[in-house]
Amino acid sequence: MEVVHKIGRRKTAVARVYVSEGKGNITVNKRDYKDYFSTAPLQYKIQQPFALTGNEDSYDVKVNVYGGGITGQAEAVRLALSRAMCEINEENREVLKPEGLLTRDPRMVERKKFGQKKARKKFQFSKR
Repeated sequence: MEVVHKIGRRKTAVARVYVSEGKGNITVNKRDYKDYFSTAPLQYKIQQPFALTGNEDSYDVKVNVYGGGITGQAEAVRLALSRAMCEINEENREVLKPEGLLTRDPRMVERKKFGQKKARKKFQFSKR
């Protein structure tokens, strides 16, 4: 098997994932993923596609991620890994799709409009 390259996005975070056969090492921006994503829920999100498909120690993963915050980055990596698992074996799709791991979350921050304080909040209105 050669290297599988996939992209995942969430909010403004973009993750490029390179999956190859190995022993289960995950490197994010040239650091171990446990150093980069310090909290347990974020580490769980990274491991989710492997845990559901039963491939925890089968593949080495190299990740380049930028933009957004750490939660958005973790979810971008999760989407990219899920897409890579589907390309490696099409049967993984039936496991990952019901969990919602193959869906790109379209929610983004709404832009601020001119003449307003924020996207929807207005300046205080004075009648007199």
